[in-house]
Amino acid sequence: MRLWKWLGLAGLAGVAATGVVIARDRRQRAQLTPDDVRARLRERVERGTGQGA
Repeated sequence: MRLWKWLGLAGLAGVAATGVVIARDRRQRAQLTPDDVRARLRERVERGTGQGA
């Protein structure tokens, strides 16, 4: 019986940790301006074409 209790608590802690990570990611994305997004995409394209060619 105790094992199930600990497994349940561990599962609950895992779900809470996942929620924190998702919330942090959303908050960081919300702070980006359209110009920031555009600049990041251009950097990725430049890096991708530079390595592959």
